[in-house]
Amino acid sequence: MGVPGNLLTTAMAVMPHRDVDRALRAALSLDVPFWPQLPLLNYYEDMYVQASEHFPGILADMEKRTLRFSIDKFAMELEHTLANFEDPEYFDISETYSVVYHRFLQMDLSDRVAIRGQLEGPISFGLNLLDQDHRPILFNDTVRSFMLDFMAKRINTQLNRLKALNPNAFMFVDEPGLQYIFSAMSGYDGITAGQDMERFFSGVERPRGVHLCGNPDWDFLLGLDLDVLSLDVYSNGEIFVSYAKSILRFLERGGCIIWGIVPTSLEPFSKENLKSLEERLLGCWRILERNGIDRHLLLTQSMLSPATCCLVNPDGVQTVEKAFEQINALSEALRMRFAV
Repeated sequence: MGVPGNLLTTAMAVMPHRDVDRALRAALSLDVPFWPQLPLLNYYEDMYVQASEHFPGILADMEKRTLRFSIDKFAMELEHTLANFEDPEYFDISETYSVVYHRFLQMDLSDRVAIRGQLEGPISFGLNLLDQDHRPILFNDTVRSFMLDFMAKRINTQLNRLKALNPNAFMFVDEPGLQYIFSAMSGYDGITAGQDMERFFSGVERPRGVHLCGNPDWDFLLGLDLDVLSLDVYSNGEIFVSYAKSILRFLERGGCIIWGIVPTSLEPFSKENLKSLEERLLGCWRILERNGIDRHLLLTQSMLSPATCCLVNPDGVQTVEKAFEQINALSEALRMRFAV
């Protein structure tokens, strides 16, 4: 089964917690739990740092919290990395890079309908990691080609670790950078991005999906060979549902949409309630129904989540935890309403 649908709940992994136990309790409160990424706990728990483990050429300064890349170091370390390319353990996240992940792996999660993991995707990783000339490594053809295969192996390794805990495990590839690739940036366009993502996902085991909070070219993203797409519908819902034809094709292929509807930032969260969020989501679904998408198909192939991650609320972790409670309440209300 993998991705369960039926308006069940999950959430984005990046959380503002500094207490591992409290973060795990919050993650486990959802229908489909995940291992939290806690960058405020230490820099190793940052999603970009975790993705960088064993990547040749990395220059990480844990005290200054900086991550850079050296092409000379890449050349020196590449042979060693290639020598370990068939060793799954080499591509796993070590305990140094995530205490939380390894705590999650020790849990009995066999009774859950599904569980989820995540890793930063190659486009976003390549855009954010700068070389000695302050240029994103995504624009280096040699490094980018290697990176696609490297990240696919990292995702497969984690997915297989999670499937040992629960056969219905699936993965998010976090790709906030996908909203930028269709801008006027030189050296990387939508055609190249499409070819790269096809190559990347051809090496990634199923079930597999993409999460992003931004507003990319939805035709492009919905056309990728994905099993699940997670997005911020609270901010981008009106634009997203205007792509009804692509959404229908995605659903007819068996894809699941995770509707991020509850804000996690204090100000917008304080302005909403269960009824207003329900109406906001139903408004999106009504538009899709008017454009020929069957309600049963939509509901059975949808999940719910908070809209985004948030690390900077003045109340620390409280609004994020309230958002988790709110999404569970919304799920229960909608499942009762539609008898899902």
